[in-house]
Order: sequence, then structure tokens, then C-alpha cells
Amino acid sequence: MNALLRTRSWAVLLLLCIACGGSDDDTRDDAGAGTPDGSGGPVDSGTREDGGTQAEPDGGSNANPDSGTIAPDGGMNSADATVPGAITLPFPTLHHLTVEWAFTGDANANGVVSVRFRPTGTSPWRQALPLRRITAGTNEGFSWALRHSGSLFGLQPGTSYELELTLTDPEGGSTTRTATATTRAVPAPMAGAPIKAVTPATFATVAASAQPGDILELAAGTYSAFDWSRSGTEGKPIVLRGTAGTILTGPINLFNQSHVHFDRLTINGRVRFNGSKHFVLTRSTVNATTANNGDAVVTFLRAESAYIADNVVTGVTQWAESSLGVSGNNQGEGICVTGPGHVILNNRVTGFRDGISLMEDDAAVDQYSIDILNNDLIGNADDGVEADFCFHNCRIVGNRLTNNFIALSSQPSLGGPTYFIRNAIYNAVHIAFKLYRGSSGDVLLHNTVVKHGDGLGIAAGRPVANLYTRNNLFIGGPGGSFNGYSSGNANGRVLYIPDLVTASANLDHDGFGTTSGNFTATWAGSALTGLSALRASTTEKNAVQVDLGAFSASVAYPSAPMTLYAAPDLRPRTGSAVENAGAPLPNINDGFSGAAPDLGAYEVGAPLPAYGPRP
Repeated sequence: MNALLRTRSWAVLLLLCIACGGSDDDTRDDAGAGTPDGSGGPVDSGTREDGGTQAEPDGGSNANPDSGTIAPDGGMNSADATVPGAITLPFPTLHHLTVEWAFTGDANANGVVSVRFRPTGTSPWRQALPLRRITAGTNEGFSWALRHSGSLFGLQPGTSYELELTLTDPEGGSTTRTATATTRAVPAPMAGAPIKAVTPATFATVAASAQPGDILELAAGTYSAFDWSRSGTEGKPIVLRGTAGTILTGPINLFNQSHVHFDRLTINGRVRFNGSKHFVLTRSTVNATTANNGDAVVTFLRAESAYIADNVVTGVTQWAESSLGVSGNNQGEGICVTGPGHVILNNRVTGFRDGISLMEDDAAVDQYSIDILNNDLIGNADDGVEADFCFHNCRIVGNRLTNNFIALSSQPSLGGPTYFIRNAIYNAVHIAFKLYRGSSGDVLLHNTVVKHGDGLGIAAGRPVANLYTRNNLFIGGPGGSFNGYSSGNANGRVLYIPDLVTASANLDHDGFGTTSGNFTATWAGSALTGLSALRASTTEKNAVQVDLGAFSASVAYPSAPMTLYAAPDLRPRTGSAVENAGAPLPNINDGFSGAAPDLGAYEVGAPLPAYGPRP
């Protein structure tokens, strides 16, 4: 379900400064389609694209659409009763499913949806997180509808799943429905694909006649910039595969194509895939240049279901105080996308304005069902991950962010849910989470933060609404100022969210600490001192106080943030305050060891994940 609608006039687009972080000269030279956002008209996102078993408009299945039950007292007719609508599962990715259930009614907001799932044809069900209740709203020229929304996490690629959704509302409308969807398979060449040898001298001729299923194997040599204009088909992609010594000179443009794979290439310059579907970039090295604004891998117009994995992407921005922030001496987007269904997985992205980013403002189109997973982000001078203008179900999971000005941005989340889960953050100079511009619906689970200044500081200047956190670990210390931006106050507050909307906030089971030895917090308009005051006066009834001794390895306070620190090991120590201090979260921390989950990105004794390119 694409529940987000534009309310801003298209005339504004004429004034648009293309985002993913800054101005760009590429809005008109990209051969995009005729609609103002370049999407080329309605999206054909039926069952083949989105994996559902019925051709719902956005691809999910919807069993028993009329199975709502009427309460004995006629509650279905009450404004407090839920009237369930359609279930949709738009744009499955390799490891996640988006689940949306539209409804009306439920004026007293007590309807809940529990979720169970299993691979199709198997017996045991697994419990998932309940869907989030998303209240209809508007912000920054976009609007979104009332619905329940959420994700299934950690699924297997190319697998069919059954879902059981149970809506419970005491006033009426309670019902159970089932749905099915299939995750996308890992992209691969066609079995038995013909391999065509290519040299720099023969590239243009061979490329012009490439057919679905072909593998073009590029011999060593330097290849000039090119525009690619041939498409593969589902199961028969066209693959450009490098060998030792293959170097492509950018810019490379791939507009409105489908099922084209780039593999094992070295690319010096920008790759742009505007309007394309199922573009794949794997096991490659992309070196940005100062041309094309320093960008590396981008789509500035709506694309679908890209798979960008196991690449090393390097920019031209230096790690220096003068580079920091929106007005700093920085340039370039490492990986930037708009449109649904993208998977950005196990890349190492270093030296950009923004490491991985979504488009902003009117350039943001259908930014939902997007996975940003297990990437290694280092030395980016504005945002490590800029998940701005996420419509819903963007999943920023398992990334390692070291030496970034801002680690994770959600500026704003448009109703949500926007998930930040098990990210390991060290030396975020300014803030770890930028929940600005009226962000609503952010979900923070099991993140670890060690930074200069305030441990969790969100000085938004506008309401921070519907914030949900569990099992995070935030450690700060004495703050300072860098290129005009504060990292926190002189003593380092453990928590500072002056604009928190407390009526919709639900924070608990988080760990807070500071190396300065104090424990001060700002919760909306309240200044608090001490753990007991935080527990007594906020939703953080089960918060714990922590320090750098919580880690198994020695972890130093990042006292000089402009240092390019090596990524420390942030796994917790046996017997520390974070062990067994978390809350169980189905489908997030199943299989925890001990009496309860541990706080932060890791369980005690767990191996480190693979960050960046896999072998």
C-alpha cells in the first residue's frame, strides 16, 4: 500500500534543488519519463513485481476481505469499532516483508494487530512484532492514511511465507486474516548463460546486440563512458562482468532499463540508473570523482528494486572539521535512491557528504520497503545514512557507522514506521539520530551509540512524534562545538529531547551513561537528574545506567572527534549492566541467551556480523 500522497503543487518542482543532500544539475539531463517526478505514469506493481498471491494494486494478497465480526452490541457501527480494509504486502525484498492493513474507525485507538508467519507449507508459526498503528497525517507537503503497518525481519530470500494477522478491538471489528508473499531471490545470471568476450575496442558493437540472458565478460583495459540501453528480463538479466584489470570510466548512464547487472567492475566516476527496475551492482569498486558533484551510485528519479551489494564506494570528501554539516566543504552521495524495493547491502562507503541516502522533499517518490543492511560507513561529513522522507517500512538494520558527522538521519519519517535496528555507532560528531522536520513514527531497537557529547541528543526544534525505542545503549561524555555544531553540553547529558511529544512517546529498557560521571536528562520540558528521576518521570521505567565498562573490549571515549578512529568492538561484557536488561521483541531478538535480551547491537558472546563486502 502506497499510503502517502503528494499535496504540494508540482510548480514547486521547478524550484527544486535535487536532494540526497544538495543541489545537482541532473534534473533535466537524465532522459526521465514525462511525469513531474519522472515515474512515467502508474506503477505496474502486480504479483510479478511484489510477490503477493493476488494482483492487489501494490502486490500483496488479501484473504477473507469481508470477515470482520460484529460485536453483540453492534459495535461495528460505533466510531470506536474498527472497520478493517485491505491487506497489502508491497515490494518484498530479499530479507523483509512490508505488511499494511488499512482500516477506518477505532476512534479510541485501542485496536491492535498481532502477526504470525511461517514458510509456506511448514508447521510452526513464529511471532512477529505487532504492526504499528499509523495515524493519518500530513507533513512537508505529503499526507498519509490511517492504517496498521510494519515489517517481518530476517527472512530467507526466494521463499514463500504465510502470514496470519489478528486484529483485536474490544468495541468491534476483530478478525483474523491470512496472506502470502514471496521474498525476492538473490539476483543471479541465467543458468547456462552465453558468455560473450568483450574488449574496449569491441564493447560498443557487442553491447548494441546484447540479448536477455547474455553475459558480457569485459577483458582487462579501460572502457570509455557510455549510456546503456539494453534490458534483460526476469530470470534472464544482461550481465556486464569484469575481469582483473577491467576499468570503466564514468559517467555511466542506465535510464529506464530493467534486469541489468554490473558485477566485479572498477568504475571511476558516477553510475546513474534513473527509472530502472532490478538494476544490480555487486562486488565492484566505485571511485567517485569531483565531476558530477562527487556522486557515485545514484538514481535521481523513481526506480524499483535495485540490489547494490558488496561494493567498495569511495568519495572525495576529506574528514576535516571544515567539511562537516550541510554547509561544509563536502560533496557527493555515495549511494542514493528513490522509489520502492531497493536493497543496499554489505557495502563499504567512505568519504562522501552522505554515505547512503534517500531523496528529499518533492524529489522523494514512493520511498518505502527499502533495506539498508550491514553496510560499513566511515568518514561521511553530513549523514552516514540519510533515510529522510521514508514513507514507511524503511529498514536500516545492522550497519556499522564510525566517524560520521551524523550517524542516522530521519528528517523526517512520514508517519512511519522507519526502523533503526542493531546499528553500531562510534564517534558521531554532532548527533547519532537526526529525527528532525517533524519526524513521526521512528522505531529505534537495539542500537549501540558511543559518541562525544550527549548520548541521545535530538534538538529538533519541531515535534518528535510517535517515537518508540527499546533495548538501546547510549553513552556520551563532555561535549563541544565542531564547525559551529554542538555535540552536547559541557558535561554530556545522557538524554536530550526537548521537543518530544510525550503523549505518543514510548521509550523503555534503554541504557544511558556518560563519562563525565553525572546523569542529567531533558525529557520534553522536564529537566531530570539521576536514574531514579528518569524512571519515575518518564516511560523509561526499566532504564539502566551504564558506562564504558559495559564492553568486553577496551573502548575509549572519542574525545577528539576529528580523529579517524578505528571501529572498536562494541560487544557487551558478561556481567555488565546491559546483560539481561532488555525486553523480548519477537522477530527481533529471538534466541537471546540468558534471562532476557542484552542492550545494544549485540548479545554477550555473539560473533561480530560481516560489515561491508563479504568474501
